[in-house]
Amino acid sequence: MSDEHNAASDDMPTDPADAPHGGRDDDAATGGWSAAQRWTGGRHLSATTTRRGLVAVALGAVIAAIATVVISGGFQGGDELTTHPNTGGPLATGAVAGKAFGTAATGDCLTWSEADASDLAKVNCSDKHLFEVASEVDLSVFPGAEFGPGSRFPSVLRFSQLRDEHCTPAVTEYLGAHYDPHGKFSVGLINPGEAGWAAGERTIRCGLQRSSTTGSILAVAGPVQGQDQSKVWDAGTCIGINQNVPSDPVDCSQAHAFEVVSVVDLGAKFPGGFPAVADQDKYLEETCTQAANEYLGSPDALRNKTLTLFWDNLDLSSWLAGSRKVNCSVGKELDGGGFAPIVNSAKGDILINGAPPVAPPPLPEGRSLPTPLPGAAPLGN
Repeated sequence: MSDEHNAASDDMPTDPADAPHGGRDDDAATGGWSAAQRWTGGRHLSATTTRRGLVAVALGAVIAAIATVVISGGFQGGDELTTHPNTGGPLATGAVAGKAFGTAATGDCLTWSEADASDLAKVNCSDKHLFEVASEVDLSVFPGAEFGPGSRFPSVLRFSQLRDEHCTPAVTEYLGAHYDPHGKFSVGLINPGEAGWAAGERTIRCGLQRSSTTGSILAVAGPVQGQDQSKVWDAGTCIGINQNVPSDPVDCSQAHAFEVVSVVDLGAKFPGGFPAVADQDKYLEETCTQAANEYLGSPDALRNKTLTLFWDNLDLSSWLAGSRKVNCSVGKELDGGGFAPIVNSAKGDILINGAPPVAPPPLPEGRSLPTPLPGAAPLGN
């Protein structure tokens, strides 16, 4: 998946115990980022957790209607940074599974605009839509009485289990090696809703969707097959903040956790095989620093505004699926963990925690800024 690394400011810790853990070959040899953390001014924040916090959705996050959508957690949540997803259960809409739901087959794309999805309809996949069907699962053929006539409508947890058991393999088969499990698309499930269930409908649809951090489903255009599934935001995008945790994109005039300064295509630099994390870092250290300087308008702006520059990495599974793009971003970590709220774009005057940032003292004459430290995996879909 995409972890994130940061460039340190000039006041780096000198105690080895406080130093960041780098993206070393021995980390990769032990199965990934065993010490995947991000260093911003001496504090550590889980890179995996931060990045995943953008898109992680609790198992109970659903949208209910003609079809209740059970949302997959695109990233497997972390253990250092708590996210605050929408955990409301399915709403009682009274809707009965309609023609569009009942006839949706593999490869069909579905959309709706009503809050209860009462207008669910099939659309051409080239048009904007909310769900792409990968398979159908007929629960009526399952042994036992759990899904039989007159059975109780399954709970959110049970539908989540069904999604994991049946939809994840179905999506993998649907896209083959081209599914990025850590990309911008997540595995979803649509069920017929309580009224449809009561009417005897027992078929669920597995598929792909793009889910926001707060649980809403984002419209996409075009079939997933053939798309670059990289989980990136356009430069200039500000990612909102909820209780110090990154949430969904917002206008930069509103409080946000970080701002994207660049999108980097690693495929242009590494046209061959998968580049090791150390090689990605070496390239992104220079590329993201240059991008940030250009975006902010000065090589001193990052330091003077007390911001941290960080970037994503791609892992092998994402690379093999065809994902090539990563973000370079700037944000401000809180001493106690999480992000400080920033108001306004980093291109201009900003407020951090409601106050203008205080620039650190000028560097002594003749002293140069240190080389940014890559590999301090820090929010990171």
